[in-house]
Amino acid sequence: MQTPTSFERAEQRADRRKAAAAVAGARRTPFWLDDLDRRPTLPPLEEDTATDLVVVGGGYAGLWTALRAKERYPDRDVVLVEANRVAWAASGRNGGFCEPSLTHGRANAAIHVAGEEKLAAELGEQNLAELLATVDRYGIECDIQPHGVIKLATEPHQEETIRRLAAADPSIVVLTDEELQAQVRTAAARVGGWATAEGVTLNPAKLAMGLLDACIRLGCRVYETTPATRIRNLGRGAGVEVSTPRGRIRAAHAALATNGFRSLLRRNRPFTVPVYDYALVTEPLTPAQRESLGWEKRQGVTDLNSRFHYLRLLKDADGNDRLLLGGYDAIYHFGKRIAPEYDVSEPTFERLAVHLGVLFPQLEGVRFSHAWGGMIDTCSRFFAFFTRAFHGQAVSASGFTGLGVASTRFAADAMLDLLNDEDTPRTRSRLVRRRPFPFPPEPFAWPAIRFTAAQMARSDRRGGKQGLWLWILEKCKLGFDS
Repeated sequence: MQTPTSFERAEQRADRRKAAAAVAGARRTPFWLDDLDRRPTLPPLEEDTATDLVVVGGGYAGLWTALRAKERYPDRDVVLVEANRVAWAASGRNGGFCEPSLTHGRANAAIHVAGEEKLAAELGEQNLAELLATVDRYGIECDIQPHGVIKLATEPHQEETIRRLAAADPSIVVLTDEELQAQVRTAAARVGGWATAEGVTLNPAKLAMGLLDACIRLGCRVYETTPATRIRNLGRGAGVEVSTPRGRIRAAHAALATNGFRSLLRRNRPFTVPVYDYALVTEPLTPAQRESLGWEKRQGVTDLNSRFHYLRLLKDADGNDRLLLGGYDAIYHFGKRIAPEYDVSEPTFERLAVHLGVLFPQLEGVRFSHAWGGMIDTCSRFFAFFTRAFHGQAVSASGFTGLGVASTRFAADAMLDLLNDEDTPRTRSRLVRRRPFPFPPEPFAWPAIRFTAAQMARSDRRGGKQGLWLWILEKCKLGFDS
């Protein structure tokens, strides 16, 4: 028997006109990029050049790779090219959850890197610690809040799930009734699990701009509005050549960090699909609204549904408190299409506005200042994979599936290890050595992904019971994440 979830019941009862009015005046642009003072665009590459390392892509993965390359090999020249502007895509559009997991959780690690769960956890914890040390070392002000994440049981069957998670992980504190309300005053759950070690929240655009500044200070050459159109192998030991509209880059090594965008390596293209995620940010909360939430430690908040939400408090440039709510829908477009118009989904914005009323009815009447979407690069194992090409002279990292805020730093070091033939715990791990299963080609991918998403929604309605299709996917180590 299927029972609508609490969020689905709210949608059935909701006055959609009120939801539409709440988001009508919102800017259809990422809060982080709109709120941040805009800097001048860096000049494009205008002529042929040569370098030791060329990095393609100016999101987190590319920025971390360029920065780590200069830290590890100070005498080497590094060039980074970005097709648009640094951090304009996923790195400037995410919710700012910066978590230690490299594998989308320990349970997912047990499926895909069985026997290495402890190693994966240790590598992730070390990576996050080093990320935070880097932020401190370069004086990057990115509004870090260090108190972990509260996971809400918004459906009755999830309460036992939280207790099982806490029994397996001593860093998770079970919060019931008044204990939960003492942390965050939500009407959506009676039980929560406070994952005290599950990372930090931060301002993602400020982090990216701080990384860019650090790269430039260390001597990296960064070119914006410079799309890489082709990569060519010049032969073993001779390096590679990356073509751009106005100049070619000859390099000993190349690190490709384009993630969900079309890979320069044809062999990589079947392994990722672009899905669109959406978020809202409220107008500044009044003092009464802010007090009604409690939430003094400003933890991140998520729920345990297959189609999950993520929430957090944030500060705007004037010091006002606002609330961010994102997630739930994950939309794939036929043929792996990526287009600016997909950054907006009015039905999703209205749905999220309704869902906020389930979580915090005390915010009745609140309006939203920003509503946006962005593309996530998803792979079938839900965490990044690596590809070596051209006799080891080029390497790529893709498939971060929403975990990139922290794990891109790990990926940067892994790519540099591979390019330089360094034997490290990273390169010895199946995290780096193994690749996921590819997605089927069209016209099969679209119906398969749509059907899987429908089965995930059905699972939420059936008390978390997977059903045959999701069970088969898990046994085959395949999946699609919301």
